[in-house]
This record gives sequence, C-alpha cells and structure tokens, in this order.
Amino acid sequence: MPSLRRAHTPAPAAPPSADVRWMNAVANVIFVAVALGAVAAAALWLLRAPAFPIRSIELEGEMLRNSVPTLRANAAPRLAGNFFSVDLQRSREAFESVPWVRRAEVRRVWPDRLVVRLEEHHAAALWQGADEDSEPERLVNDRGEIFDANVGDVQDDRLPTLQGPEGSAAQMLALYRRLKPQLARLDMAVDSLHLSTRGSWRAELDNGATIELGRGDEAELMARAERFVGTYAEATGRWRAPLDYADLRHSDGYAIRLRGVTVALAAARPGANPHPAKTP
Repeated sequence: MPSLRRAHTPAPAAPPSADVRWMNAVANVIFVAVALGAVAAAALWLLRAPAFPIRSIELEGEMLRNSVPTLRANAAPRLAGNFFSVDLQRSREAFESVPWVRRAEVRRVWPDRLVVRLEEHHAAALWQGADEDSEPERLVNDRGEIFDANVGDVQDDRLPTLQGPEGSAAQMLALYRRLKPQLARLDMAVDSLHLSTRGSWRAELDNGATIELGRGDEAELMARAERFVGTYAEATGRWRAPLDYADLRHSDGYAIRLRGVTVALAAARPGANPHPAKTP
C-alpha cells in the first residue's frame, strides 16, 4: 500500500528591493540609449560614406528649350551628398533655377540614381517693364506666369507684348486670347496690349493702329470689342483706307480714324446708320 505524505511547498520568494528595481530601470535606459546611438551612428555613416555615390542622373519630360550640357552646367554643381543624404528639395530648386524649367520632380532610384522629370515654360507673350521705351526682358508662359529666360530665343515666334502692373500678366493674357480671334475677323492682330495703373486698356495692332478699350472688366471690354468688330465693315465701307485709331470708350458708340478719314458713330450697333465725315 503506497504511503501518503504531504508535499513540500517552497516558501514564496521575497519581492525585489527598491534598489534592485532602480538598477534594472537604469540598465534598461542605458541599453536603449546605446542601441539608439548605434542606429544613429550607422545612419550617419550611411549618409557620409563614399560607398553610396550618385552615379547617374536620368532626365525625363520636356527638353525642347534645354539640353543635357545646359542642365549639367547649371544644376549639377548645386547637388551635394550621396544617395541617402542628397536633399531632394534643394535638388528640385537647383533644376528649377535653370532658364525655361518651370517645374522639376526629383526622386531616388536604388541603388545610385536620381530621376528628374522636367516641365518647361511655354512662352505665350513678352513681358515689358514699366518703361514703354524699354525692350522686354522677361516672358509670360501659357499659364500667365512671368519667368526669366533669354528673350532672344523666341524672337522668331512673333509673340505679343504685354505691359501692365506686376501681378496682372494672367489677366492680360486671358484678354489677349479673347481679343485675338475677334480682331482676326477683320484681318487685324494685336502686337501689344497695355494696362495702365489706373485700369485703362489699350491695344496696339501689328499695322501700327491703336484701339482704346478703356476701363472695365473682361466682359465689358469684350462687349465693346465685339460691337466694334460687328460694325466696322459697315462704318468704313465707302473708304478703302486702313485703320489708324479707334476709341471704344464711348457708352453709345465708338469713334474711328482711318488713314486720312475720320468716322464717328452715334450708335455703333448692327443696323445702325453711320454718318461718316471726311477729315479736312
């Protein structure tokens, strides 16, 4: 018959003292600090190590106005660091500082490449300074943004000249685009468009004629231009003379001066009866 006996139960261990808990906490902190220091040192080594150079820069996107040598000469010297440490924001700014580059996107491609996608400016007009006698020094792109580039690069593009207060380029380009097809119906083309600091508009045509558009918003200006275009043939039908000057600022009509002839319309609208008078 098996014997019965009471099992021996060990006494519970005493809880660690406060000093032991404090030493464990300090050890944990030191361990974490050392680990973080090792990670930081490794990251710093990666950033500075010559083992990760950028070996190539790949260009994508538009390259109509720029070339690889131009970009290399203007942007490459401003790139610093290796694959890990190169600042992508500063790299983007370096490429966007190159003439004709409107926007650049820069990204890393492992293990040793930068890929740069370029968007160039598309010139839509010349921008003239406050002095009308000065030569245009800047350009306006198709978004109405003023940018710096060699104006001589676009001399053959027959771009219009816009002159107005700073910040008005987009507004002026928008009005020019609406005026252009209207005046083309009369075989006229805008050579330059002017906006004064007081808000008055004037168009200079490629044949030397001037059209005073006056003040107002785009809708008001276009209403005057459309009225002028719609009645011009009727007003000048009996004379074979080119336009010299047109004043569209009148609320009930407009006045025009042909080369050697002046015509005044009391009510310049389709069907109105113009009363032209020859200049003395």
